[in-house]
Amino acid sequence: MTDTTDRAGELADLAARFPNLHAPQRWAWGGIDAQFSAELPPDQLITNIHLVGFADGGVVLCRDVRGHWFLPGGTREAAESIECCLVRELREEAGARLVGPPVWIGAHRAVTDTPEPYRPWQPHPEKAWLWGWAEVEVDSSPTNPDDGEQVVEVRAVPPAEARLLLEHGREAWWGELVDLAVESRTRAA
Repeated sequence: MTDTTDRAGELADLAARFPNLHAPQRWAWGGIDAQFSAELPPDQLITNIHLVGFADGGVVLCRDVRGHWFLPGGTREAAESIECCLVRELREEAGARLVGPPVWIGAHRAVTDTPEPYRPWQPHPEKAWLWGWAEVEVDSSPTNPDDGEQVVEVRAVPPAEARLLLEHGREAWWGELVDLAVESRTRAA
């Protein structure tokens, strides 16, 4: 069997085990059609970076002023590297820092039907949201910049609780994303 055949089988297995995560998505808030794949996109398409951060035996979640729970991460700034964006977003939203290298588990490749990019330097209409996991330490309060989410609580919770909090009022793919990160972390250990 060739490496290409092995990889195709691995991708098909992931899609079968995490069907909600791999299903086509319509994100109405941004006029976006998206689909997850464990195949990583080219750097120039990545506009957003998000992390399943593991700390104190749990998954780090942030709660905003509206009561929504989310994974830390966000939009890349102009000419910002993936690593710099991740470090900045962890500090801004979770008051956290990396204590191990990030492991990228996949991305939502997306196409928007909006006439202009969200930010002028972003690719348009195609873009990607990069997802990963890493060991982190929550060692301060979120910096809550004026142009970001206003985080009122950061908590490390067991993966099963993270799944429930992230899925509350949302699509089931959020829980599968946490499950995939837990699985990837277990394999790496």
